[in-house]
Amino acid sequence: MGLNPLPYLTTRRDAVVAWGRKYSLWPLPFGTACCAIEFMGAVSSVFDIARFGAELVRFSPRQSDLLIVAGTVTFKQAPILKQIYDQMSDPKWVISMGVCASSGGFYDNYCTVQGIDSIIPVDVYIAGCPPRPEAILEAVLKLQDKMQSPAGKPPAQFKAKEPTFDY
Repeated sequence: MGLNPLPYLTTRRDAVVAWGRKYSLWPLPFGTACCAIEFMGAVSSVFDIARFGAELVRFSPRQSDLLIVAGTVTFKQAPILKQIYDQMSDPKWVISMGVCASSGGFYDNYCTVQGIDSIIPVDVYIAGCPPRPEAILEAVLKLQDKMQSPAGKPPAQFKAKEPTFDY
């Protein structure tokens, strides 16, 4: 009887951690408009975002690592959004969902933030007004690819300009 060698698996620790992060996203929806309704459709059983490991929706920033900003953000909401982002633990990821969150949409006025990337760093943008649930799933897949790649650094490396808020 010969001894069968034990099978070994060699890899790097950071690759295993990246694989674990890729399939265990805990999203926090910051829904302010119709995009939030589309996000509800994406987590429903029809589209089932759970297939990609992002079904554990949390409404506490301390338990989340993915912030999905869905809808229009006004200057009154901007400090709240910044505080929520700051309360999330590293590494944290942000998806800007819809044209209102990405560029202000058709609200070109004094009270609407013209893109949340002036407040917090954004990893993936989703186009559309409102975007379809399939676009949300595509954004999650793009974010997972960004997490898995060795060049993908957490957004903590990116420092957004500190916003000033006049009240």
